[in-house]
This record gives sequence, C-alpha cells and structure tokens, in this order.
Amino acid sequence: MSYKDYYGVLGVNREAGADEIKREYRKLARRYHPDVSKEADAEARFKEIGQAYEVIGDEKKRKLYDRYGESWKAVSEGRAPEPDADSIRHESQGEEFDPGQFRDLGSLFEELFGGPRAGRPGSRHPTPGWREWPEAGVDFESTLELSLEDAFAGDKREIRLSSPATGETRSYKVKIPAGVRDGQRIRLAGQGGPGAGGAQAGDLYLRVRLRAHLHFRFEGPDLVSPLPLAPWEAALGASVAVRTLAGNVRIKVPSGSSTGMRIRLTGMGYPDPTGQRGDLYAEVQVVIPPNPTFQERELLKQLAQVSRFQPRQYEEVDR
Repeated sequence: MSYKDYYGVLGVNREAGADEIKREYRKLARRYHPDVSKEADAEARFKEIGQAYEVIGDEKKRKLYDRYGESWKAVSEGRAPEPDADSIRHESQGEEFDPGQFRDLGSLFEELFGGPRAGRPGSRHPTPGWREWPEAGVDFESTLELSLEDAFAGDKREIRLSSPATGETRSYKVKIPAGVRDGQRIRLAGQGGPGAGGAQAGDLYLRVRLRAHLHFRFEGPDLVSPLPLAPWEAALGASVAVRTLAGNVRIKVPSGSSTGMRIRLTGMGYPDPTGQRGDLYAEVQVVIPPNPTFQERELLKQLAQVSRFQPRQYEEVDR
C-alpha cells in the first residue's frame, strides 16, 4: 500500500514537538475549512489535515505510526499489517519495516503479541488449541440534531438510539464541543460493534445536523441576523438591542440607515475550528407600523408635505 506521510500533510518534520504539531494543524484547519476556504479541494484537504492530526497529534498513535506507518491502526487493533504491503521506511528511527521478513502470519502474531496464533481469521468453530484471531468491531454512524444555541455553547447530554447491531435502544452520554458545525462528526469511542478475539469495539459517530434558525443564518464563517428598525430610528439614528448567540448587546444605529445596510459586530459570531469567534452582521430592515393610529397618519402626511426626499431617481410617466 502507498505510504501517506502525515508529517508532510501538516508541514512539520518528524522531530516536531506536540505544540508545533498542534499549532500547524490549527493554522491549516483554519485555512482549509470548507466554510472559509474558496479552494476547490478545501474539503478534501481539511479531512486529510484532520486525519493526520488525529494520528500524530496523539502520543500513543504517533509511536505506532512512526514504527508501522499506515499499518499502525491494524497493529493497535491487534491485527497484523498487510502481508503484501510495500516496505515502509521510518526516517525517525532509521529502520525499515518489511512484512516479508515474517515467514507466515503465525510468526508475525508471535512477534507482535508474544504468543502463538491458532485458528484462522473470522473462524467461529473452535478446535483443540484454537484461539480466536482478534478482529476489531465495525463503526456505526447516526445523526444528532442540534439547535444553533446548543451547538454554539456546547453541552453534555444523554441521548437514546437504536443499536444497528442488536436493534435494542441504548442510552449514550455525549459531550458536544462548543462551536460544532453542521456535518461534523462526534466520536463515541468503543460504542460501535463489539470486537472479536479480545479486539477493541468499533466507534459510534454522530453526524451533526443544525436546525434552521429564525434569527441567524450563516454566510461563510460569519452570521447574519435581521435588525428591524422603525422609520424614525433608521432616519434619526438610535441605540437598540441586538440579539447574539451569547445574549443581547446594545449598538448604535447611525442616522440615515436604509434596508439592507449591515452593521458589523466584530467577534460576536460563531466560533471557527480553533475556537476564535467570527463576526455577526446586523442587517437593517426598515418596517412601518402595520396599523398606524390617526395621529401617526397625520404626522406622516405632514412629513410627506414638507420632505424633499425623492426615493425614486427616475422620471415617472403617466399612463
């Protein structure tokens, strides 16, 4: 199999420390996040970056990866590396792993796990001296629907799902990271299908779905929210309350504001993958009283008589 250099993916050398790896991951994750990047391969690069960091950002996984390359996961699950894999050179240790050096899978099992292997992979019919070959459990995936407020703040909750393996309903405790986005997955380690032969169970992945919100919508990394204003507030300016995900804040609306104008609230939007919050744009919507009183109508008539304002700059033609 081809060797994927996770160090190269993150742009660090093999001697890089944990802090440097984390720093480079955050920089690349921000650059290639699908909600931010305009590059055609942004989503694929973002997934590749996350995959690389999941491995070499973890001390135990990194040690296995440095020794066994892409076979690290098989080894961690008690399985043998691919017997027909190409030799993988590990520059950090100056050694080479070649599955061909083992005469058979039995000797490979002894080398890795310190004991003889009996039976065959997937066998369910014991014979004298038989021991089941370790086989990791399968991963499951389900959907977790969240409100924008819950996704923004993060939460711990208990959910109930039907197990794909048994059909039984089970309860799961889920820690929702603050700032999780639509389409991202939350991993519940060991909550997937059971492993065989003492191997670890698979994982359960919860794919996040954010419900549509009445007051906020995403535009790339930022949020946009409508800001209704009365005609006199838009014309004269006003101090008004604006809703944010963290609570209401008061802003100053400049005089002469028109529908469609946006007021930027820096750092009051939604977090990016590094935890830094984007911006919130309050979009002005000038609204009129739906049922004006007699006095309001009289005042509007007076305004119409004295105002020189021309909202239409084209010549009107009678028909």
